[in-house]
Amino acid sequence: MTLPILIMYIGLPPSIANATNRVAIFSQNVFAIAGFKSKGVSDFKYSLLLGISALLGAIIGAKIAVDIKGELFNRILAIIMVAVVLLTLFKRKKAETDQSESLTIPQKIITTVVFFLIGIYGGFIQAGVGFLIIAALTNLNGFSLIKTNAIKVFVVFIYTIAALLVFILEGQVNWIYGVILAIGNSLGAWFASRWSVKKGDKVVGRILVVAVIILAVKLWFF
Repeated sequence: MTLPILIMYIGLPPSIANATNRVAIFSQNVFAIAGFKSKGVSDFKYSLLLGISALLGAIIGAKIAVDIKGELFNRILAIIMVAVVLLTLFKRKKAETDQSESLTIPQKIITTVVFFLIGIYGGFIQAGVGFLIIAALTNLNGFSLIKTNAIKVFVVFIYTIAALLVFILEGQVNWIYGVILAIGNSLGAWFASRWSVKKGDKVVGRILVVAVIILAVKLWFF
C-alpha cells in the first residue's frame, strides 16, 4: 500500500519512493519483532541465519534498483505490482493443523539459498516480499503462520539495514516522508504483531488489488 501512496498521492518518483519506503519498513519491523517477542514468539538463531543470507542478497538488489533507469524501473515495478495482485488473489492458505516443523540440514541449506534470492528481490523492491517469505517458511520448514510471521519480520529487518544503507549512500531517501511513514507503520506493526487478528484480510486484499492495478496502469502508460 505504501508505494502507491508515495508515488501517486505524494508525487515521489518511483525510485525515491522505493528508497523512502525502506525507512518505514526498517522501523515497523523493529516494533513488530518486539511485539512478537513480548508474546513469546521468536526463533532468534534461525531467523539470524536467514536474515544474514537475505542481507547479502539485498545489497545486490538495492544496487540494481539504484543503477536502473527510471523508465525501465517503472515498467518492472508495474509488472511486479500485477504479480503481487495475482499472489493476493490466488495464494492458498496452508492449514496450520497437522503441520510439523522440519529443520534438517539439507532443508536449512536450501532455505538459506532461497532467502539469498528473496533478499535480492527485497533489496530491489519490497512489494510482495512477504508472500515469498511466507511461502518459503511454510512449505520448506512447515512453520505455523504465527511463527512464520515472527521470523519474517526479523529477516526483513536484517536485510533492510543493507538496502537502506545503499539507498542512503546514493541519496535516494526523502527523510521527511520516510520518518512520517515510519511513525505510522511502527504503531501499526506493534499492535498487529501482538493482536495477530485475521479478520479484515478480505477487505485489505480488495483495497490492495485496486490500488496496485491503478498504480501499475499509471506506471506503464503514464
